[in-house]
This record gives sequence, structure tokens and C-alpha cells, in this order.
Amino acid sequence: MRDFSSDHAALALNTASLGHNLEGHGAGWASEQVIDACAERGFGSIVFWRREIGERAVKIGERVRSAGLTVAGLCRTPFLVGTQATDVESVMDDFKRSIDMAAALGAPVLTIVVGGVHPGTKGVAESLKIVADRVAEAAPCAQASGVKLALEPLNPVYAGNRSCLTTLRDAVDLCDRIAAPNVGIAVDVYHVWWDTELERQLKRAGAERIYGYHLCDWLAETNDVLLDRGMMGDGVADLKAIRSFVEGAGYRGPCEVEIFSANDWWKRDPGEVLDVMVERFRNCC
Repeated sequence: MRDFSSDHAALALNTASLGHNLEGHGAGWASEQVIDACAERGFGSIVFWRREIGERAVKIGERVRSAGLTVAGLCRTPFLVGTQATDVESVMDDFKRSIDMAAALGAPVLTIVVGGVHPGTKGVAESLKIVADRVAEAAPCAQASGVKLALEPLNPVYAGNRSCLTTLRDAVDLCDRIAAPNVGIAVDVYHVWWDTELERQLKRAGAERIYGYHLCDWLAETNDVLLDRGMMGDGVADLKAIRSFVEGAGYRGPCEVEIFSANDWWKRDPGEVLDVMVERFRNCC
């Protein structure tokens, strides 16, 4: 495993950790202020959300690189299935726009959160088939733009309305089914910490298909399964064991801190949040 105790250049900020993913949350820092704060603290890279980029993808990407950082990724595609994804043409058009934004930003990875159970179906099998078809359709466009597509399985609690893709096993199965060279997986501690098949499925995926590793913690007494994630070290996830599995499978990329925390971390000064991230990354991850 890599030693982060004195070198946190692999640390990446997902801007959702400062409340930038949802309107009305966080301190409202502009992207430029976030970039400068990360550079001052020795972060290696940043992951942005589409809603904060708007029409400024090229400008923000250039600003990141001029600060000595890299853009590690972009969140996210539209839901591909579920009640918000019944208009196929609109979904695929928005999928294409998300790919274009990632390319303009210089983000090598675009995260896919697939959406919940599709209307007219039960369980997840049929929904996952639709996901496979829609990702396969978009993959050549992303490949031509130099963008990798990362399927991110979410915790099973979200299966009905946010992600019918809930296990790493199913994510790797989808990669096998789609069989595109630029389709892989993103591994988020919040969603996989409980999975006893994690090490085996990561080995199945292999380094060439692991596109991202996301950090936070699962609070034993969580108050909100969406907006009450813990800072690393505050919960029950075995962070060092999980990273040993991820790196044992060959991953050597950024470690992206992504904390949705409406009633705790999003209410704090962003500078404090970033400082705590650095300390916890060095000592807990």
C-alpha cells in the first residue's frame, strides 16, 4: 500500500464535500476559491459536479491546471433508468452533454449513477439490462472524447430510486456485458464498506477497470442515509483494509473524498473541512 502519512498528493477533493452539490448548502465558495484552497493544502486533484460548471468547463479546467492540480473526474451522468429516465432521447442527449463537459473540463473520468428501478419493471434485472444498453450506446462517443465511464454501485438502500446497481459484482458483470475499453467502475467506501465480496470483485475488475476510489465513512448512528456521511475515521468502515483491496487489485490513482453532510461538515468553514481531510487522510486511510 502507498504511504500517505507524509505525502498526500494522491488526495482529491470532490466538491460535494463542501456542499457544492446541492443548492443552498455550504459556504458558497466559487470554484476558483476552492481550487486555490486545495492547491495551498497540497491536494493533488479535484472532482467537480456538472451543476457548478455550467458553461465554464474549459475555463475551470485551465484554472485547475494552472494551480498545479489535475481534474480527476466529473459527477455525473443523468440517471439512465428509473422514473426520471423515461424519455430515452432526452436521457441520451443529456448523457452526451455530460461527456462533452468532461472532455472540455479535461476530466478523464465521468461517473455514472445509473438510477432506480425502471417504470413497468420489478426487481433490478431488467433495469440493469437497460443500463447496459444505454452505456454501450454512449461508450464510443466517450472513447472518441478521451473520457472513461465509471459505473458506481450505490448502497442497496438506494436501489429503488437512485441506483438499481448496488453491488460491485453487478458492476463488474455490467462491464463484462458492455465490453467497452473505456467502461469501468468507481469504488465508493460509503457504498461498498459492508460487502464481503469486495476483495474478490476488485480482483475481477483489475487495475484497468478501476477508475476511481472514493473516501468517507459510514456513521453507525446515521441520521440520513443520503446526507449524513462521516469524515474518515468517524465511522465503522475499515478504511485501510478497503484501500488494501483496491490497491491490491492494482489501483494507483487519486483517492477522492466525497462527503454529503448537510448538518455537520457542510455547515463548517470550508478551510476547516479541507484541513481535517488532510489530517484524516494521512492518519486514517
